[in-house]
Amino acid sequence: MRFPRPPDWLIYSSVVFALVLGSLSRRENADAPPAPPPPDALEGALLGPITPFDPSVTVTTPDIPFQPSAGTAFSIAGQGRWLTARHVVDGCRQPALVVGGGRAVAADVRLSPRADIALLITAGGPPALPVTTTTPLTVGQRAFHAGFPQGRPGEVTSRLLGRETLKVRGRGERDEPVLAWAEVGRTLGLEGTLAGLSGAPALDRRGRVVGLTIAEAPRRGRIYTTSPDTLGPAIRGEQRAGELLLGEPVTIDNYGRVADDMRRDLRIAQVVCLSA
Repeated sequence: MRFPRPPDWLIYSSVVFALVLGSLSRRENADAPPAPPPPDALEGALLGPITPFDPSVTVTTPDIPFQPSAGTAFSIAGQGRWLTARHVVDGCRQPALVVGGGRAVAADVRLSPRADIALLITAGGPPALPVTTTTPLTVGQRAFHAGFPQGRPGEVTSRLLGRETLKVRGRGERDEPVLAWAEVGRTLGLEGTLAGLSGAPALDRRGRVVGLTIAEAPRRGRIYTTSPDTLGPAIRGEQRAGELLLGEPVTIDNYGRVADDMRRDLRIAQVVCLSA
């Protein structure tokens, strides 16, 4: 049985098609990958790097003798390493951490030369909070600031606005990159200033510290924290590999309870000055 011979045009077309297909398969493909999906309604684009065009806010520090004040600190290493805001302890001869029952533990201090950060050192301490300085930040992401505003236990939640430059004029003059956050909630009954929250950790939804609270602008409803660019060098070598780091998912429904647990365990403590 003989099959009919296909027409010449079909044979030639098949050959041409095979040649074209072979040439296309060997062609370099330099197409760009597809664009990432658009951000959701709450969180926007990734936060970019520091630039000379970042907005700035100027703070003037009067050149007057140190006035004792209270702030907040948090544990970054179980061997007795804590972080707080530099301006809370700068000029204080003997800072201390309140541990309850009318007692306080004295701490040695190392001041960061380029940022509003101070490292406190005690003989041992509670488990550390996890600190991240490499996790990408997104505009609109939420943070939870837990500490001692007005000298009492309290907390605030905020959303990231972007980068700014804090221009400190007067004592300790410097230009410091910071993150600006919009306050969107706070402890029920907490009104007025957030003084005393300086040094508090800014926690992300996974319970990781992404910044250290250093200032507020009440009229603008803003809170300022350190940026990863200054926080990273301040803690380098202080958190040991393999150390137990206690982090807990934080939400708008449980952030008050989580903050209370951290204060109760002294992972977050109040800082006072015993001798000015």
